Amino acid sequence: MPKASEIKSGMVIEIDGQPYAVKQVDAKSPSSRGASTIYKVRFNNLKTGQKMDESYKGDDMLKEADCVRTQVQFSYVDGDAYTFMDIEDYSQYTLNRDEIEDSVSFLTEGLEGIFALIMDDAILGIELPQSVVLTITETAPGIKGATATGRTKPARLATGLEIQVPEYLEPGEEIKVNTTNAKFMSRA
Repeated sequence: MPKASEIKSGMVIEIDGQPYAVKQVDAKSPSSRGASTIYKVRFNNLKTGQKMDESYKGDDMLKEADCVRTQVQFSYVDGDAYTFMDIEDYSQYTLNRDEIEDSVSFLTEGLEGIFALIMDDAILGIELPQSVVLTITETAPGIKGATATGRTKPARLATGLEIQVPEYLEPGEEIKVNTTNAKFMSRA
């Protein structure tokens, strides 16, 4: 059982019998003497998708949920059903589009490095890798002499995601995109 001061983003905590994923942790240190550090934690209910904010003192004990993190690969989409395959035993898990709304724009067929959170043989959600490689499908033509630190332009990627990219990039190029903030990182 971890203390509130040991909680990290991505952990799964059980609150009132429900599994909650830790999305964000903010530590607040009060200025008065003897006051303990307060940890404000934003949770996401893995079954209902609801967000919840809670505050804890540093030595409050929390219960980790009994869920398994297993590595999966994105296989295919059928309507609103997204199917993932376990890399070790090839079992398949399906999630609806509304359950993974934030991740859909980063999923490409065969994408690896995804972790599935599984509890009682049912998939609760997925964790994407820190970055993914996507192809630019639409953008203005590249400008000769544009530098990496120069201006940006909008670009549409193969998954439909629109982000800002440096002016020197052309359609058809592969780029690395950060999955937490949907920003351009570098060429692939």
